[in-house]
Order: sequence, then C-alpha cells, then structure tokens
Amino acid sequence: MNTREVAKEYRLTYWSGVMQERQESGMSIKSFCASAGFSTNTYFYWQNKLRETACRELAAQSENRNKAIVPSGWSVCNTAESAAKSKALTIEIGSFKVTVDENFEPQLLTKVCKALLTLC
Repeated sequence: MNTREVAKEYRLTYWSGVMQERQESGMSIKSFCASAGFSTNTYFYWQNKLRETACRELAAQSENRNKAIVPSGWSVCNTAESAAKSKALTIEIGSFKVTVDENFEPQLLTKVCKALLTLC
C-alpha cells in the first residue's frame, strides 16, 4: 500500500467517524456542519465518497460470492457432521425448504431452485 492509498484510507476512516458522530448527535446536517466548522458541501462530498467506496467493496464481495459454491443470499444449513450422518441435502430459500437425497436429478433440482428464487 503506497502513501496515497494510506492517506485515502485515513480520510475515509476520519469522515466515516464524522458521519457517525453527526448521526448520533441527532443534529441536522446543517447545524452539525456549522458547529464542527466545515461546509455542508464538504460533508456531502465525503458522504458521497464513502458511499462510492462502500458500493465498490460490495460489488467486489458480490463477485467473490458468485465464484463460491453457495449463491449469494443463500446459506449452508447442514454442517459437515450432520451431512456425514445422512445422505440428504436440505436447501432453504426464504420460507421454502427442499430436501434431496443421493438419487436426485440435478436438472430437476436446478429448475426447482430457480423457481423458488423467483418467489422470494
């Protein structure tokens, strides 16, 4: 990490604290900025920078999740221990629960999962 990146991280951390402090104060943005000694334009500039950074990080995380075995928004329900005891797989999507055994047809499971995702 070079000095420019370190400085950027420092500023983002500082302004993140300012945003949190303003929110916890319960003051309006205009009043808070006046009492802190900076303009509302500066406040909104850094708020925008923080949002852009957060969106980039979420997009990067989303890309990494898409490469994972478990799709985004899903969770693994069976632990390794319980999966070893039974030869069935349980998938929960929203309020729906699908259990398949070792004789399932992958194409059918794919269709069922896609249908459930459209309902959630």
